[in-house]
Amino acid sequence: MSDAVTKLRAEVTERVLSGAGTASPDRRRAAFDNKNVEEPARALVDKVARTAWKVTDEDVAAAKAAGLSEDEIFELTVAAAIGQSTRQLIRALTAVEQAFAESTS
Repeated sequence: MSDAVTKLRAEVTERVLSGAGTASPDRRRAAFDNKNVEEPARALVDKVARTAWKVTDEDVAAAKAAGLSEDEIFELTVAAAIGQSTRQLIRALTAVEQAFAESTS
């Protein structure tokens, strides 16, 4: 991955986690990591991280009914999605590096 792409990815992640927002940076970090997410966000964040294609309007409505604002739902969803995609990217790059190392040894 190019240095420019790596830098841009880091900048986006930093802005999502630490930039201005309704959800606290700690809550956004928890969503990004999908660890120690407090209710009422836990179910939605976990679903976004594990099975994003199954998230429904009802999931969002349940989070809203449980007390999350639309801004919090958006911010935590974005943090969870970027966190999961980051973990998948790291695993993929590691697999490619290992395969390359094995093929050249």
